[in-house]
Amino acid sequence: MSMRLRPATLLASLSLFVAAAVSAPLAAAELAIAPIQYHQRTLPNGLKVLSVEDHSSPNVAVQMWYHVGSRDDPQGRSGFAHLFEHLMFKSTRHMHAEQMDRLTEDVGGANNASTGDDVTNYFEVVPSNYLQTLLWAEAERLSNLNVDEKNFKSERAVVEEEYRQSVLANPYGKLFNAIDPHSYTVHPYRRPTIGSIEDLEAASLKDVIAFHDTFYRPDNATLIVSGDFDPARLDAWVDQYFGWIPKPATPIPQVTVQEPRRRKNLRYTETSETAPLPAVAVTWLIPPAADSADRIPLEVAAALLSQGDSSRLYQSLVYRHQVAQQIGADADSRVGPGLFVVYAILASGHQPTEAENLLSEEVIWLATQPIPASELDKVKTQLLTSELKQRQTAQGTAFALGQASLIDGGVEHVNTDLVALQQVTEKDVHRVLQKYVTGAHKVTIDYLPQAASKGAAK
Repeated sequence: MSMRLRPATLLASLSLFVAAAVSAPLAAAELAIAPIQYHQRTLPNGLKVLSVEDHSSPNVAVQMWYHVGSRDDPQGRSGFAHLFEHLMFKSTRHMHAEQMDRLTEDVGGANNASTGDDVTNYFEVVPSNYLQTLLWAEAERLSNLNVDEKNFKSERAVVEEEYRQSVLANPYGKLFNAIDPHSYTVHPYRRPTIGSIEDLEAASLKDVIAFHDTFYRPDNATLIVSGDFDPARLDAWVDQYFGWIPKPATPIPQVTVQEPRRRKNLRYTETSETAPLPAVAVTWLIPPAADSADRIPLEVAAALLSQGDSSRLYQSLVYRHQVAQQIGADADSRVGPGLFVVYAILASGHQPTEAENLLSEEVIWLATQPIPASELDKVKTQLLTSELKQRQTAQGTAFALGQASLIDGGVEHVNTDLVALQQVTEKDVHRVLQKYVTGAHKVTIDYLPQAASKGAAK
């Protein structure tokens, strides 16, 4: 571990790297990146604390990551983790509802939250002299949240409206919301993070209180602080505000379900009354994110397929064949088994099978044929640039720490993954695609713009 690069130093180094990528005939020179210098400790009650001191800007990011996501939703109660993301902004014993907005926005800062398959995180950025206040507020809503009928019903209505807007009103919302349910057979990842109106309506206050007591506890949380602070003061405040919170005696439930390997290709049909054009999505199972030796080459493969107008899927489906108006590919890594996804929203007059054939053709070509060094170097440079740009802010650095610590297998990945990314070769891309994609069974989802009943697996 060493000091985080200052913006001017980092951008100068990055400029040299980009120049090397452009001028080198075979491969770009590897950029020596000074790793993030982080400090980590664990309180007696189990709370993990990660911090990065950086005085380049007079602000500080505070994030609370809870090790609970939609995979932990109770059976028949999809959307609970998402619901709790909203409830955490309501009142506590010593804070009014929405007071987190006043503690951040009124001093020139900001706050927000998100829910994923494996985690729920709450994040703020404020002028650094308000760090103590934010630490108190995060400890307060961890330990003294008011989980009552009024808050429950009001936030349930908000989540249901969010579902209507993002899934029902969005012409292609139902397609992307259907990917997880069709891609997993037994793993709880098959429950969409946003939940469903039916499951939310079936929930009771008793269910909500039980969920809170089970997962919102210090030994199931990671506090991340990045930016302008004094380490000794930070440790003292963390001990003062979080140290007294008791660790429950009950164990934290763990997901132990194993998703089986696919034994055959499956095809489903989803329909939409609002989508103007058809679409198609294809998924394959990939290993957990902790398998960085495979995860990182899969991320490079997805970028080669879909990043920018020069990407392979864009050039084939949108530019040359004019079958699609939008394409995408993603290596969606998770704590458990993830998904490699390719999709296309079609152009007028074309059908899903046309796009599926072209998608498969480009994936197979990438998995088996030589990859020009210039193309591979360009994509790796783009991915590296994106990561380095994120780390130019305290908030971005904190997100990188959280992703590495809770998803990617350990906080050390915040540094080692950037080295591994630069070392990805053509052989690595071929290996992972042949192992998990071209050599495995797929799920295909046809999305049709007409009212019809949901299709079954074939």
